[in-house]
Amino acid sequence: MNRLRNATSPYLLQHADNPVDWYEWGPEAFEAARAADKPILLSVGYSACHWCHVMAHESFEDPATAAIMNRDFINIKVDREERPDVDDIYMTATQIFSQGRGGWPMTVFLTPDGRPFHAGTYYPNREGLGMPSFRQIMAGVIDAYRNRRPQVERVASEVAAGLQRTELRIGDQAGGAALSPDLLEAAYRAAIRDFDPVNGGLHRGQPKFPSPMNYEFVLSMAVYHRDPSARARAVEVVRFSLLKMARGGIYDQIGGGFHRYSVDRFWTVPHFEKMLYDNAQISRLYVHAWQATGDPFFRTIATEIYDYILREMTAPEGGFFSATDADSEGEEGKFFVWTPAELRDLLTEDEYRAATVYWDVTEGGNFEGHTILTVPAAPEQVALGMGIDVPTLMDLISSAKDKLYAARTHRIPPGLDDKILTAWNGMMLASLAEAARAFNRPDYAAAARRNADFLLATMKRGDRVLRSHSYKSGQTHLNGYLEDYANLIDGLLQLYQTTAEPRYFVEARQLADSVLRHFRAEDGGFYDTSDDHEKLIARPRNLQDNATPSGNSMMAKVLIQLAAYTGNLAYQGVAAGVLEALVNAMQQYPLGFGEALNAARLLVYGVQEVAVIGSGEEAAALLGVLAGGYFPNAVIARADGPQGAGAVPELLAHRDLVDGQPAAYVCRNFACQRPVTTPEALRAQLRGA
Repeated sequence: MNRLRNATSPYLLQHADNPVDWYEWGPEAFEAARAADKPILLSVGYSACHWCHVMAHESFEDPATAAIMNRDFINIKVDREERPDVDDIYMTATQIFSQGRGGWPMTVFLTPDGRPFHAGTYYPNREGLGMPSFRQIMAGVIDAYRNRRPQVERVASEVAAGLQRTELRIGDQAGGAALSPDLLEAAYRAAIRDFDPVNGGLHRGQPKFPSPMNYEFVLSMAVYHRDPSARARAVEVVRFSLLKMARGGIYDQIGGGFHRYSVDRFWTVPHFEKMLYDNAQISRLYVHAWQATGDPFFRTIATEIYDYILREMTAPEGGFFSATDADSEGEEGKFFVWTPAELRDLLTEDEYRAATVYWDVTEGGNFEGHTILTVPAAPEQVALGMGIDVPTLMDLISSAKDKLYAARTHRIPPGLDDKILTAWNGMMLASLAEAARAFNRPDYAAAARRNADFLLATMKRGDRVLRSHSYKSGQTHLNGYLEDYANLIDGLLQLYQTTAEPRYFVEARQLADSVLRHFRAEDGGFYDTSDDHEKLIARPRNLQDNATPSGNSMMAKVLIQLAAYTGNLAYQGVAAGVLEALVNAMQQYPLGFGEALNAARLLVYGVQEVAVIGSGEEAAALLGVLAGGYFPNAVIARADGPQGAGAVPELLAHRDLVDGQPAAYVCRNFACQRPVTTPEALRAQLRGA
């Protein structure tokens, strides 16, 4: 075994028995490179990455290829999920070398001081399809390093300087345009311009990603757009897209949960990895879709995702695991696909007939001779074609699903990445806590509380958080990044709204103040790393929302909410500075700034500050209005009785019962309406505020 035998990352441990003399990222590797005057071969990937496994099998497990790597390079393997700072810096470099293309596995060649001078992604072990082999790439790189060193040094210096320039100034993107309804409405029009009216989705091509932040923004415009027809359009775009996604192969029809993305435009054939961060964001989106439409289908899908997470992705202590692989038994998707013969062996005749029609299971299949289960037709159409009623059909499908799930547990499952990441756990904490309110699920609230308590006990040191916890070894390590703080704050604020336990609010505010001390940039935004983080060739500062919200966008959102809770306008001022600097980007490329737009919405239309005072059935009825309705700009504080000047949070201060009855206070921009005591009056204020 190589040096990775002592790693905590499941991804790095997958490479511990490679013949490659891998190093983890750290001083030891760079000192070895300087001492031997060898270039560094940096390989970045993650455990659920299909092509990472392909390159590993072809090259890193091949003794002859490994011998070349060991002879000519110092080799470093990085888990991008543990080290997003390293990934972000060198992915930017890879895109420079590859004319904007990037992806994983990422292969970057560095000088001994960490400057990149060549980069790419997957390289096959043999030349073909217009691609050079990995060995050819290495031969060319080492030849340049030994024989054209001045050229290598010049390229490395130019790229490093470019990385430092692109990471330094958020203000460079400012164009003087204001945060306004006009900005958000223009962004909304641009976001739905390429909506696919046949298959759903915010673009008509392929591949298709779920992109929940963008749908969240579009759905919120159903509340805030000034044009009623645009509001109706926003609901329909989201409703239709979420319906198509949940009926496609990107959704695990048997076990619940979404795969990473669909390689086609129909949502049929996914890359089969399942990521915690996807399912956290998507489940929350389906909760909001249910609140906005009342369609029970969306509640069903959200519930199935939570059931999957709590059943298969939760550690006994309450932390959530990171991902499951796309491959099992060396084949992508093998765990998830079916044949008619398999269904025939497992199901009754009636179940088999219903299942094959409902899930479109055919002899030829839709994926390499097998079938990825989809629901191409509505249950009403299937039932009509079969000559049965819908309840009978769904009873048969439910029974068949249980049997197929039970049978699937006997298959060899995809690998589980059981590391626990603070940022991703914060996302699932927020989703689960919000669902607990919306669906009145005490079990979800209990799971959310258990997760929060685990994170606060395990991932927090004073007012600082750590990034990663190894479930197997019990080790917690790596400095927390901006996204870790921001997403944990978001989760804690949602849990406070669910439980009314002030300690969660206090923890959230403490972490926000820590961010302001340790992550602020000179121009007012945030860096992704703290001021006492390891020094890298650039201090990363990712402003765009990608598969997960950028730390800047999420931090802006929670600071605006904290301002509403506390009355401290300094929080809001910091957030406004971040968002105003992104106005041009939000205008020009709204689908790349979905979470920034969601944060901007809070500023433009104002946070609905809701305080509920009282207990018993009357208070529960008031809270039920908030839980069952779609109020995307609302924050909730509640207490069982009257609150004085020292209330936590401050939004509760000087709130009292009204004529001895539980009451709700609705404010916006710190101006409050008359307190109300009935659900009908509260609903009217929320819709009109």
